[in-house]
Amino acid sequence: MAIPNAFDSPLAARSAVGAALAAVIAVRAVRRRSLDASGGVAGFVVMAVHISCGYRYGALLLAFFFSSSKVTKIGEDHKRRIEENFKEGGQRNWIQVLANSTIATVLVVIFALMTGGQDQCMDSNGSKLITGIIGGIIGHYCCCNGDTWSSEIGVLSNEQPRLITSLKPVRKGTNGAVTLQGLLAATGGGLIIGLTFVVVGLLTAECSSDMAIRQLLVLPISAAAGLLGSLIDSLLGATLEFSGYCSVRKKVVSKRGPTVTKISGMTILDNDAVNAVSILLTTVLTAYVCICIF
Repeated sequence: MAIPNAFDSPLAARSAVGAALAAVIAVRAVRRRSLDASGGVAGFVVMAVHISCGYRYGALLLAFFFSSSKVTKIGEDHKRRIEENFKEGGQRNWIQVLANSTIATVLVVIFALMTGGQDQCMDSNGSKLITGIIGGIIGHYCCCNGDTWSSEIGVLSNEQPRLITSLKPVRKGTNGAVTLQGLLAATGGGLIIGLTFVVVGLLTAECSSDMAIRQLLVLPISAAAGLLGSLIDSLLGATLEFSGYCSVRKKVVSKRGPTVTKISGMTILDNDAVNAVSILLTTVLTAYVCICIF
């Protein structure tokens, strides 16, 4: 079977729309300090590619970006007193942008090349590979959004955070610490991605009525993926990422030092690496689940 032409006129039109929209959003994000200059450039490229490959996948990226940016700005005064590397507006650089988008960007490009840029419903009877790719993209952004929501909302909880590996009480800001509020937020963050996928898909994907209804299964899958991604991130953070309390700065820090007392973890991965690994694992697991269910 011949591979569809991914560079047909619909794709060309989306590319033009994607470049224009990505430029506007990137400039706005830099001005509002959601991204720094390097993050704005990386964000422009990633957004343009996503929208060019499919409006639905551009929508997933934008749902993650806008919702995570909003929750990051909640309770900034409180977070400033707790977080080691607090930045006004949660400003992200190019490394953080790529850590949260590279895998999905590769998948949307593969999807566009395989389908000629034509959006499709998940249906393993048609193609298990395409269903797996779509499921992986969903899982990717569920993990990103769920983990961000969990971190940004969980730190504002009045609950005592507990280390996921031992359930012992730890200070707020400790890598791998969880709260019920944070776990619920992770579930909600994943659900937002699933809801975006389903709603936008009504406009962009051609499905039979039965298959269109079955796409609603994406909602519980997405909620579970958001929670799973956050749990994986917390487990990696508690074991492979160092956390210690600095008696001078009066904050939890991620680097050892003479004034730092260890709380948990080893100095193997930093926060960006933990995010990347948790995204990869959630992407693969969600893809597998979607192949099994659809």
